[in-house]
Amino acid sequence: MRDTASVRGHLPDENPGFVGRRTELERVSAALAEHRLVTVTGVGGVGKTRLALRAAHRAAERYPDGAWWTDLGQLDGERLLVALVADSVDLADHTPGMAATGLCRRLADDRLLLVLDSCEHLAEPCARLVAELLAAAPGLTVLATSRRPLGVAGEETIALDPLPPAGPDALALLRRAAGEDFPAAGPAGEICVRLEGIPLALELAAAQIRLQSAEAVRDQLGSRLDAAPGARFDLLAHTERVWPSRHQTLRAAIGWSHELSTPLERLLWARLSVFRGPFDLASATAVCTGGPLDRATLPEALDGLVRASVVRPPDAAGRHRMLDTIREYGATWLDRTGEAGTVADRHAAHFRGLAGRAETEWHGARQLRWYRTVDAHHTDLRTALDRLLRTDPDAALDLVGSVAFAWSCRGRLREARDGLEQALLLSEARGRVRARALWALGVTLVLQGEFGPAQDVSERCAREARHAEYAEPAGVGPGAGAETGAGIETGAGTGSGRDRPGDLTLDAAALAGLLALTTGRPTAAHVVVGHVLDAARGGPADSAARLRCHLVRVFALTGLGRLAEAREKALRLRALCEELDEHWTRTALEYQLALTGLLEGDPVAASGHARAMLEGTRRLGASLGVALGLDVLATALAAAGEGERAADVSGTGEAYWRSTGQPRRGLPGLRALHEKYTDTVRASIGEPAYEEIFVRALTGLPQDGLDRALRGPGQHG
Repeated sequence: MRDTASVRGHLPDENPGFVGRRTELERVSAALAEHRLVTVTGVGGVGKTRLALRAAHRAAERYPDGAWWTDLGQLDGERLLVALVADSVDLADHTPGMAATGLCRRLADDRLLLVLDSCEHLAEPCARLVAELLAAAPGLTVLATSRRPLGVAGEETIALDPLPPAGPDALALLRRAAGEDFPAAGPAGEICVRLEGIPLALELAAAQIRLQSAEAVRDQLGSRLDAAPGARFDLLAHTERVWPSRHQTLRAAIGWSHELSTPLERLLWARLSVFRGPFDLASATAVCTGGPLDRATLPEALDGLVRASVVRPPDAAGRHRMLDTIREYGATWLDRTGEAGTVADRHAAHFRGLAGRAETEWHGARQLRWYRTVDAHHTDLRTALDRLLRTDPDAALDLVGSVAFAWSCRGRLREARDGLEQALLLSEARGRVRARALWALGVTLVLQGEFGPAQDVSERCAREARHAEYAEPAGVGPGAGAETGAGIETGAGTGSGRDRPGDLTLDAAALAGLLALTTGRPTAAHVVVGHVLDAARGGPADSAARLRCHLVRVFALTGLGRLAEAREKALRLRALCEELDEHWTRTALEYQLALTGLLEGDPVAASGHARAMLEGTRRLGASLGVALGLDVLATALAAAGEGERAADVSGTGEAYWRSTGQPRRGLPGLRALHEKYTDTVRASIGEPAYEEIFVRALTGLPQDGLDRALRGPGQHG
């Protein structure tokens, strides 16, 4: 989950270059107090995003359930609109139903501010979604930015003009961006007037002032803006017919920056337009090299674009960004060069390779790094997947099969399922790629609680694994192996050209075991993974698939009541994970050890393991894991007689469950224990006291509740 400040929600940090706009800011603030939908409109580069962000920060304290920011500029179509908005409000949507249903349910009882930035290219789907959300959530207020109004009933539109060209604010912005204290009269003032006070145009001019001088920039702009329209390279056309002169000025300013760039910088500018999210030097090099732009010349060209304010300077992680308006200009030039398809294919190939490396590195010391890399490049991985679904479905299946498990762990179950189902439908690939995708889809369905479809996918996964790993495809019918849930026979791997099951069969067994565990059949889970592990060579450290099978077996032993054996195997596996620096399995093992401690009557040990699990799930950003961990911790605290702390942790757990879009669930054994000990502490501290603490935690900041839960005995003051 995201870190939260003193106010619930998530807003980006404000741009320190914000200048002026006092009147406009008051207008937006007043509109938010009176209207449920406020849309700030204006040309590209006029400062809509900055104004909305400043207004959202000012208004955040008025919304008990927070202010939340959604950047829609990263979307290339409406298909993932709801998923992106859900993710922005920390709804790790695990629900299988209609896309907007979980989001409406998440917001229904909340009083919050939702900011939708850059709606113009998705105006109609945004309008439909906003109307649906406003109807479902009476306490919701929406602040949108768009080049044109959304057209929703009750919308209050605030048109944002450029800064007054001859006023102090335009000059102050130019001074701040250029790092120079210009006099009001002279070249700087003339630049502000010629650029009509458009903030983005002023920033581009400031970058040139740093490289040349205010006098030189004024003279160049004079000849540029006075030229005939046909000589300005006015490529940035928009469908809306408002503010034509200011579109012309902004296009001229961007075109002027383009002309001042070197040929290699212009080529790089065009090619970088394929990135919809942040990019680092390595990604830019992989996607944008070719012809005169090679590994030796690209870094210098990138530095030149940064100096010209065409590309934003790198953040702490070394990632750059381009503003949408500038990216659109580069995309138009890329199309003119005839390279658009070629560069898009290179972009898709690069991120397919990144996905493959992430999967390969999952089992080992680089797991957490690659997990975070996949998360950081999520937008471009989705862009690459969409491209491959159109051009190379087999490659699309390979890409999504590599990252879908990480997406599911992060709570992006709807996106994982959507991508997997599309790729499986379009691709005719067989063997390893298909088996892996079916395994990932099965895990996703189990986490969504879709056990019927998961059963079908589990059986298909087992058959595909046998097809891939043996000389002859297995002739296992749909009804075979129903008890194990996957059609994996006791003698799997014999008489088929190879005598040992490989990782695909192991993962198919792990999926079947996971499904059996979550549907209350620990015997079936133990049998299916036991047969395959007994037939396979190697130990649990040899592959991620082997480790997953061993994990399922530990949970199955717990479900069967073989607690001492389960604890001993879990501790051995945990030590192995610590040696490997493997995080995901280690976190799951802490959950199992906490459950074992509860079943053995040792709530203190259970609490320690539950906190270790919560630390791990917080690092992974896994909201479902946090919810499960809080439940087991609340149960342990209740078992230890700490009624007030149990109520607090349980209330926080309910808040996290709501963020997943699901009702509380977990392994059957834990649910029974939770109910038993909760009833006991409710009676011991009194129903009113328990409910007061529970509701206070439920309605407070979830991150604060998690911080309290992670404090050990004596630290909860």
